[in-house]
Amino acid sequence: MGNSLICMLKKEKEKEKEKEKKDQVGGSRSKRLGGGKSSQRKLLAEEEALHRQVLAMAIHQHQLSQRFEGSMSRRVGGGSTSCRRHLRDPPSDDPFSASKRVPDFVENLKDKKFVLVHGEGFGAWCWYKSIALLEESGLIPVALDLTGSGVDSTDTNTVATLAVYAKPLITYIEKLSDDEKIILVGHGCGGACISYAMEHFPQKISKAIFLCATMVCNGQRPFDIFKEELGSAEDFMSKFLIYGNGNDKAPTGFMLEKQQMKGLYFNQSPAKDIALAMVSMRPIPLEPVMEKLSLTPENYGAIRRYYIQTLEDHALSPDAQEKLVRDNPPEGVYKIKGSDHCPFFSKPQSLHKTLLEIAQKP
Repeated sequence: MGNSLICMLKKEKEKEKEKEKKDQVGGSRSKRLGGGKSSQRKLLAEEEALHRQVLAMAIHQHQLSQRFEGSMSRRVGGGSTSCRRHLRDPPSDDPFSASKRVPDFVENLKDKKFVLVHGEGFGAWCWYKSIALLEESGLIPVALDLTGSGVDSTDTNTVATLAVYAKPLITYIEKLSDDEKIILVGHGCGGACISYAMEHFPQKISKAIFLCATMVCNGQRPFDIFKEELGSAEDFMSKFLIYGNGNDKAPTGFMLEKQQMKGLYFNQSPAKDIALAMVSMRPIPLEPVMEKLSLTPENYGAIRRYYIQTLEDHALSPDAQEKLVRDNPPEGVYKIKGSDHCPFFSKPQSLHKTLLEIAQKP
């Protein structure tokens, strides 16, 4: 009987121990389940703290990038009307790191409107950094899409003349008020478009700036300038031409392959801007760049011209740009060191400084 009682007591104790274990397991499980929200809150708090640290680092980077290197300048040859400037960008290529203070001279400028004309295959989108910088400086930037470019819906295969290609620019100039003048900026083959506008509206243009652009002479084609840079005519014809109206018809445009574009246009540009260009570039209408321009001293020649050279340009080499300047001398020549064919991507601050310097010339 005693043994039986002892056995029963042992069994009861074992049952109690098992129950305590179950209670402990259940309790810890409930703690884990109940503590899920607490863990999530803790995780979110850690992530928020991490975001704050990243933001603080970004702000610090912006503060550092506000330190600008001074630009050096010197006059070479050409007398009082010819000047050459060499510019370097600050350590940061972020256009939004610049001070937002409007320069004092801007208030006294008579012509504050910059009309930005893109080059071959580009669109108004390529000027986004320059637009931000010009606006912060109190100026008025206007970026246009040429026909069949950017977001313009025209089929590039139907753009058969320079007049059609430049029509958005011409239409814009026609709508200016009688007392309004603009500063034209043309990039790449956009140089032909602003030359065309200069010939037709000399009274509406105060200054023309050719940015590594086709600053052609009278009777010259824009294509002639790029031809040597793109290699032999046979290679060019076989690789890049587009036959939009059928292979038995004349070619209508051309489009470089992505790797070739990267090497020619964007060899110094940030990766994010190259990515933007890769999804935004469009075919280039062929006929406008094959058309000879008719330019007269009375119209085209009456407008003050400036040329900005890009010294790491693989699309229009520095030698080719130097030849353009020799053959058709402008009033002023500026050089941007370290820039590829797209200084609005690779050297936006240096480009901006140059535009401001030209704008304030009396």
